[in-house]
Amino acid sequence: MPTPLLFKPSTSPSRLSPPMIPMELHALNRDKLVRSIREHLVSDSLPVTGFVVLQGGEQKTRYCTDHEELFRQESYFAYLFGVKEPDFFGAIDLVSGKSILFAPRLPSSYAVWMGEIKQLTYFKEMYKVDMVFYSDEISEILHKYSGGLEKPLLFLLYGLNTDSGNYSKPADFKDMEKFDKDLTTLHPILTECRVLKSQLELQLIQFANDISSEAHIQVMRKAGECIKEYQLESLFLNHIYMYGGCRHCSYTCIAATGENASILHYGHAAAPNDRTLRDGDMALLDMGGEFHFYGSDITCSFPINGKFTSDQCLIYNAVLKSHDAVISKMQPGVNWVDMHKLAERTILESLKTGGILLGNVDEMMVKRLGAIFMPHGLGHLLGLDTHDPGGYPEGVERPKERGLKSLRTARKLEEGMVITVEPGCYFIDPLLIPAMEDSETSKFFHEKINGFKNFGGIRIESNLYVTNDGCQNLSNCPRETWEIEAVMAGAPWPIEKKSE
Repeated sequence: MPTPLLFKPSTSPSRLSPPMIPMELHALNRDKLVRSIREHLVSDSLPVTGFVVLQGGEQKTRYCTDHEELFRQESYFAYLFGVKEPDFFGAIDLVSGKSILFAPRLPSSYAVWMGEIKQLTYFKEMYKVDMVFYSDEISEILHKYSGGLEKPLLFLLYGLNTDSGNYSKPADFKDMEKFDKDLTTLHPILTECRVLKSQLELQLIQFANDISSEAHIQVMRKAGECIKEYQLESLFLNHIYMYGGCRHCSYTCIAATGENASILHYGHAAAPNDRTLRDGDMALLDMGGEFHFYGSDITCSFPINGKFTSDQCLIYNAVLKSHDAVISKMQPGVNWVDMHKLAERTILESLKTGGILLGNVDEMMVKRLGAIFMPHGLGHLLGLDTHDPGGYPEGVERPKERGLKSLRTARKLEEGMVITVEPGCYFIDPLLIPAMEDSETSKFFHEKINGFKNFGGIRIESNLYVTNDGCQNLSNCPRETWEIEAVMAGAPWPIEKKSE
């Protein structure tokens, strides 16, 4: 058997290699879910019986064509089973805790066009489950292991994603009428399981952060050679895939420069990262790689030409001060709404110090002026999805005030959460112009703000793991202005801080 090549060129810009994927993390996730459902049933004086059943993602084609889109597993299914192939089902027996995968029965022609048809034993070993059968056997197998029940109980995944407004799809297979179904229990419990990350999950999120941080730095170093925003994006994509094995991104890359940086979700099909760069532009690059379903979400802002102007320094340092202030206060028990308000206040204070705003910052907070400059929420839970679910469990209400209603969670922090911290300061005409004309808020604006009309915006985003007494920053990018300028000029990263 030939030995696989492990050679990496000495000129490689990466110090990283994709780590081994610990499939036991999914077994631990299943055990966590089983314990949680059993506790719930016992607390409600209900019998511990039945099966958790999930349907994995289905292979889709592009509209009416035969072009198959690159498949990515549905996240709840990925959490419990780690299966990368489409068209699987999975079940967990709540009585025994045993796990069962159901694989599609593929036609012989599959081997001609798509490659080897794996035996069921392959999936059992690969995904560390107790049993594997074909998906056309689901009803038969679940009845067999139900202890003789005429209509076994199935706990199906159905519930609201509070970020998207969409509902999870419950499993559907032949002979569903032969089972009793519970559509309310599983979703909130499984969602809450995903909120707190295990150490094995954290290792994957850390690698996604490591390779993405490294890619952001490479983009900074080569930015001056690029003439289009999409070239910045392509540098990032190449690095995370070439050196990190990240075939998927966590989300569509935002590679905004100049005035485009004021478009919060720039990079979509109608604004596809295609602007020509200009000397003096600030870049706002929000890009994150995904490794074995677990993602990262990092934003770096920097001057394309490698040197900050005084105005760029003013806005950048306002955002950085906000970013650092929040991180310094993060620990279990801290309310995320309070952190958002801290971020807003810090930015407003800096804008006042810089002569852009006038008046009393407390009054600005009451008038919700911070939402004019930062209309999005401070951050969001992160894991298998960029906006991981669980932001608004039962009992946690979404704030209704301007700006605060955009928060993707209003929870208190808990040890084990991974959450982004992404304050920003933007000059968005549809928000600024009405505020500058409003009789209650116009007094806060100095005419100096007119010089920022086409400035765009700045965002700084890091991924934080909440520890028992604080937090750990998983991202590792240059943040201080002098660090960014040094790295863009060719300095190694990390670099020693300048002596005073």
